[in-house]
Amino acid sequence: MTAYGLLLFEGAEELDFVGPWEVFTSSAMLREGRDTTVLIAERPGAVRCNKGMRVLPDHTFDDHPPLDVLLVPGGNGTRTQVSNPVLVEWIRETSARTAWTTGVCTGALLLHEAGPARGRRVATHHAFEDTLEARGDVTVVRDARYVVDGDLVTSQGVSAGIDMALWLIGRLHGRDHARAVRRYIQYEPAPPYLADEPEPAADGGGAWPTSQT
Repeated sequence: MTAYGLLLFEGAEELDFVGPWEVFTSSAMLREGRDTTVLIAERPGAVRCNKGMRVLPDHTFDDHPPLDVLLVPGGNGTRTQVSNPVLVEWIRETSARTAWTTGVCTGALLLHEAGPARGRRVATHHAFEDTLEARGDVTVVRDARYVVDGDLVTSQGVSAGIDMALWLIGRLHGRDHARAVRRYIQYEPAPPYLADEPEPAADGGGAWPTSQT
């Protein structure tokens, strides 16, 4: 059984934790419920995230179950939470007891402040790389969606957290399982506008394939 704990705080970026949540809970479903995934916040009650989504945590810092995996999201809230001694100390203590500590986007800032990212190689959002590197005692990897350094796994911004989560469940439960989860959630990125291509017609007629009669 694997227990995943995802940290919540005011201003956390929604997809930073919702993306991995989808991966972890889908993994648990395919493993017939042998894993658990919980949301953890400093206090009970709704947490307002970076884009306005309000989320109810399952547990607080004082009553959550033992965790195998800790995930720390990013978002604008990291800029204030980095000065929250209660949250920083909880990350420090919790990460010392987990098998894996993970971060998405600017969650690397909190992991650096709390200690797990110090002296390590990490990934973070491209717009935050210089700022994080300037804090010292960290090597920012700028050309990887996610970076594994011992028991620490960090990823670039937002959607990169899904890549990281898929890698982690593959490490825990095998590559075939990770592939099955990826197929189940239909995670096959094919972003539009990635390469130069003709723009679709103004009326959208070129945007979707249509049947021919």
